[in-house]
Formats: sequence, structure tokens, C-alpha cells
Amino acid sequence: MGTMIGVEARMNRFSDKLLELLDRVEYRRVETGEDMEDVARIRFKAYKMADILPLKGNTLVDDIDFDSHAYVFGIYYDERLISTVRLHHVTPEHRVSSSGSIFPNEINAFLDAGMSLIDPVRLAADPEVLSEMPAIPYLTLRIATMATDYFEVDRCLQLVKPQHAAFYKRVFDADTIVSPQGNCGDYNIDLTLMATRTKETLPPLYRRFPFFKSEPYERRMLFARGADAPFSPLTVRPTARRAHFGGSDRIQISGLSQGG
Repeated sequence: MGTMIGVEARMNRFSDKLLELLDRVEYRRVETGEDMEDVARIRFKAYKMADILPLKGNTLVDDIDFDSHAYVFGIYYDERLISTVRLHHVTPEHRVSSSGSIFPNEINAFLDAGMSLIDPVRLAADPEVLSEMPAIPYLTLRIATMATDYFEVDRCLQLVKPQHAAFYKRVFDADTIVSPQGNCGDYNIDLTLMATRTKETLPPLYRRFPFFKSEPYERRMLFARGADAPFSPLTVRPTARRAHFGGSDRIQISGLSQGG
């Protein structure tokens, strides 16, 4: 019993710490050339540190960064860009994704069964900040959990290096879809494909880690486009604290611009 209480206490302290960090975080959907250049710089620094720069070419921005179902985000801490991630909303009608380009048979099997997917890729953190703030992956992957909620998908994918698989199994209860494969894609690295069953996993995930929670309006501001987006916020403040504890109805946005 004492051990269980100790584990729960540590998890609570961890969640409280993440909620405190989120108070200083802003999310920005990247849709301008200047912001994309900043994203490319973060990708370069992270991939160079991990020794996984692409085999050819020197660009870290590709055509599917601009796909109609792709969403590139920058995560800012005290107004400094600390990490980035690209999400693909993959459907039977729109099959563009990074995971699908590497493991097409497995991804098409999901889609042929009528499933929809979120494919978070190109996760990169500033190595200098990551060494001081190891919680960055949680702050970044929170966007993926919001996407699974907003788009109501069946699976959230994880295309990851094998040494990271235990993290995704522990935190997101991810199943292994493809065992580790060598020399994958343009980066010539070992990769494994995992997937989280979102409908079963999200409720207990939110109970264990309330910093993953969000309010519906935060999800709309991050993912709505076209007619569904009456305005375009330049940055969006996380709503995890309000979603968990309740509080003011004040919408936490900044730098609003009118139009789609």
C-alpha cells in the first residue's frame, strides 16, 4: 500500500510540475515562411545532435509540411521556440502521412478498415533547452492528444526509434504494429510503428496526467480551418489547468487576426 501511495504522490507532483510549465507555454500553428524557417532550424539542431540528418539534401522542410491535412506547430516557452511537431489527420479519403510512406501496408490496413488516424511526426526539441527541461516531449505531444480529441480518430500513431518505444507504451499504452525495422526512409535509421487505441486510452490518460487535458475552444483554435475558423489566433495558451480544475471562462488567446 505504501508503495502505491508513493507512486501516486510522485505522479501528482509530476503533473503539478507540468501544469506549472504549461502556464508559461504558447502553441503556434506554423503557416508563414518566417515561422517555418524557425521550425527548420529547430529540426536541424535536434537531428544533428541525434545524428539523423537526411541522407541527401539539406532542407528539413518538405512538401507535405504544406499538405491540407498537415498541421505544423511551434511550442514556445517564455516566447522562445523550444520544440515543434507536425501532425497529419489521415483518413480513408486523404492518406498523406509520413508513417504511410514508410509502412504503407500497415497504414492502408487501418484506412481500408474505415479508421481515421493522427500521425505525429517531425517532433524536434532544441537540444540546449531539452537538457534543462526534459519534460518538453510531454508539452509537445499534448498537441497530439488534443488532435485525437478534435478529429475523433480511432488511432494515434507513433513512428519512433526503438529505444523510445517503452516511453510510448508506458505513457500512451501504445501497441506495436511493426517491430523495429532497419534503415528506414530518408534518414536511414531504425524505426518501429506503434499505435494508441484512442477511445480506450484517452480517459485513463487524462486521469493519470491531467496536463494532457484541454478545453474544446483550445482544440478549435489549434485545428479549425476555413469556415470553421472565424479568426486565426497567432498563439494559443494551454487550457489544461482550467479543464482539470475549472475556472474563468476567459479565452486564453493572443495576437488575434481576423479572417480564415
